[in-house]
Amino acid sequence: MNIPEALTLTTRDGYALQALRYPATGPLRGHLVVAGATGVPQLFYKYFALFAAQHGYTTLTVDYRGIGLSKPAELRGFEMNFLDWAFHDVAAAVDAMADDTVPLFMVGHSFGGHAFGLLPNHDKVARFYTFATGAGWHGWMPRAEQLKVLLMWHVIGPLLTRWKGYLAWSKLQMGEDLPLGVYRDWKRWCKFPRYFFDDPGLPHVAGLFGRVRTPIIAANATDDLWAPPASRNAFMAGYSNTTVRKVDIHPGQLGMGPIGHMGYFRRQARPLWDDVLTWFGEHQTAR
Repeated sequence: MNIPEALTLTTRDGYALQALRYPATGPLRGHLVVAGATGVPQLFYKYFALFAAQHGYTTLTVDYRGIGLSKPAELRGFEMNFLDWAFHDVAAAVDAMADDTVPLFMVGHSFGGHAFGLLPNHDKVARFYTFATGAGWHGWMPRAEQLKVLLMWHVIGPLLTRWKGYLAWSKLQMGEDLPLGVYRDWKRWCKFPRYFFDDPGLPHVAGLFGRVRTPIIAANATDDLWAPPASRNAFMAGYSNTTVRKVDIHPGQLGMGPIGHMGYFRRQARPLWDDVLTWFGEHQTAR
């Protein structure tokens, strides 16, 4: 098995992030950054990273500040904004992997698709493929999921944050604990049908996304309750000046079993990974 190399990345604002780099085996076809979902540690993506490395892509995963191996000893009192993960943390991963000798690609999961349009260095990425990226608004979700999400934002979340000083998500077995700043920003943006594009406090965001020229594929499973295709369409409209191909994944037709919001990177999702790497490979012939 390909053993990853542990790295420490220093962001542009001086924060130390813990990352893993999976060296490519065989001929090097490119470099690849995985931009993970909110509250999901980087080891969740190891099977995809190993797969990509075995097919010629040196692959980097990273834990954002406050998460996984990059979290402080105590989350109470840890100050950050949600968008720091994009402006600084994912940007540091791109800086670390950019190399003029081979193309750089990125794969996103949920938040990873939000982050790409905010990057100060997105122009270094040749192609971007994202799974499960949506607008986060409860109105795009099925009715039962809407009720769960509203309960989270208006009852459970406030109770947990008052008790612990951060969103103790692990108590609900929903992922890593989240810094208070991430919780507050996330809750605010999920009130809007188009997420932070509709936030009057972030009028500059649309302009940042409008600068992106990197080709994008955005794939969402039809059984993804948090980010169904309609939610994806609402958010991805923000990438207004590039080609965005939208792909609806029908799990039953693929014989993969349920995908939901997290199944894109589990081992049974390998057919989806084949599609990703095939599309990245086409970049070589298109140049």
